[in-house]
Amino acid sequence: MDISRISKQLSPAPKRFPDCCLAISSTLISYLASLLPKKPAFTLSIGSGSGLLEGLIVHCDQNVSVEGVEVDSTINRYIAEEDMNVVGGGWGLWSAAQQAAAWMFVYPRDPKLITKYIDTHGDTVDFIVWLGPRVDWSDYEPRFSQSPFSELSFPDQIGLTPYETVVVARRAT
Repeated sequence: MDISRISKQLSPAPKRFPDCCLAISSTLISYLASLLPKKPAFTLSIGSGSGLLEGLIVHCDQNVSVEGVEVDSTINRYIAEEDMNVVGGGWGLWSAAQQAAAWMFVYPRDPKLITKYIDTHGDTVDFIVWLGPRVDWSDYEPRFSQSPFSELSFPDQIGLTPYETVVVARRAT
């Protein structure tokens, strides 16, 4: 299914799609499109999976650029091929991650990967967006609070299910 047809299925209420862990709504897509940096800057979605969320964001706002990183390029279905990057395994880091203005982690598997990215490539990144289950946040919170990205905000009313949350982590001022 193409991204235009999926986009037309979105509503303000979050909906599950087979190609994404996160329930997606038009409200969430609009929020993320307004939050993420505009071109020529780009956001790097680490562990982008099928790229559905990322594709919908770019479809919503052509001034936003989202590149993906995944362990296997065949997983990607919605991110433009030139914007898809492959790393060698679940612990591999994309070497150009520091060129991104923002990072996005959607339902990440292990908090240690976030720490590894921050420690290795986090010097030039402006902010990080974490999206996932509310119950998982307690495992990730220490990784952020003990890093330069310890200024945390928890936007609400942005079109998520009650059991999911978004955290925007910025550098402490």
